[in-house]
Amino acid sequence: METELLILGGGCAGLSLARRLAAHGEAAPRTTVIESRCDYADDRTWCFWLHPSAQLTHLVRRRWSSVSVASPNGRALVACADFPYAMLPAGEFYQESIAMLGRSERLRLELGVSVLSAPRKVGEYWEVETSGGAYRAKWVVDTRPLAVPARGGAVLWQSFLGQEVECAAPVFDSDIAEIMHFTSRCDGRILFYYLLPISPTRALLEVTVFAPEPTGPEAFRSELTGFIDRRLRGHQYWIRRTEHGMLPMGMLDHPSAADGSYVRAGLMAGGARASSGYAFQRIQRWAEECAHALVAGRGPTPHRADPWALRKMDALFLQVLSRRPELAADLFLALFQRVAHPRLVRFMSDRATLADYAAIIFALPARPFLKELFSPA
Repeated sequence: METELLILGGGCAGLSLARRLAAHGEAAPRTTVIESRCDYADDRTWCFWLHPSAQLTHLVRRRWSSVSVASPNGRALVACADFPYAMLPAGEFYQESIAMLGRSERLRLELGVSVLSAPRKVGEYWEVETSGGAYRAKWVVDTRPLAVPARGGAVLWQSFLGQEVECAAPVFDSDIAEIMHFTSRCDGRILFYYLLPISPTRALLEVTVFAPEPTGPEAFRSELTGFIDRRLRGHQYWIRRTEHGMLPMGMLDHPSAADGSYVRAGLMAGGARASSGYAFQRIQRWAEECAHALVAGRGPTPHRADPWALRKMDALFLQVLSRRPELAADLFLALFQRVAHPRLVRFMSDRATLADYAAIIFALPARPFLKELFSPA
């Protein structure tokens, strides 16, 4: 089977690019998306700040005008009506994306098809063996992970397990998103709780860990159950869905292909912000740029590298978190207590000004960062 563009992987990055191409109508290259799953489930939640640059905001399920961050030493309650914190469910994104592809005559989504061999260049075309047959394409965008998440693949891994629960009684304050509530434990990991109230009776509760190694869901079961039981105080509840993920924080190496007609993209190839793991809006911006390049006949483009100052700040912050995890709670608390919220949102949304960078730097204690900055590698 021959196509102009072959997208390997129909997750967030693959579908985001495909839907951008579908919006170009007949100008889009003939595209096939290969996805190994047979159907899509509402298996995750993407959150971000509603900065003016945010995309696909019509799919947002819930937004909050106040967020809280807490450590054993204090709590910051931040009013953020100008840039609310938003929650976008994967199920609605998948459903709309599939519908867009279904209406396009230039794009095709192949579900239940696995890639069997690495793409290889033969002449001017890439050849890929799949469980659904052999494909030939002028361009390939590979959104699959380069390797299985493992210790050494990133400076830190953000692993989480969450459950959306529904209660018989109104037990949640639906006006405040609890985005980082740290525990007092110090076991070499950075652990915090995350609670997004969807209504007074429904919420997403998660346990998140930053650690050098990625962690599977079973390691969080008892921790999450304890968190839910404490917050619900004996009220009856039902689990409506479960989500788990492992996000890279500071990929140590994501090499680019020597041939520009083959591009890696997605979460493990520059799609995730190093210091936070936020990826959805970064992927949307990449998808828009890549689609324009493809429609113009220039071929696919990888994720843009972050500005030098942002890369250095993220790398130093991760270095401190990695070597001094006991400082994490108070570092995050300081950011939310001492930095004006619009500045913090711009910084976390990759839209920071020099003044924003300065505000971030001055909000944090200098000693641990200077120590890491001048310590031997």
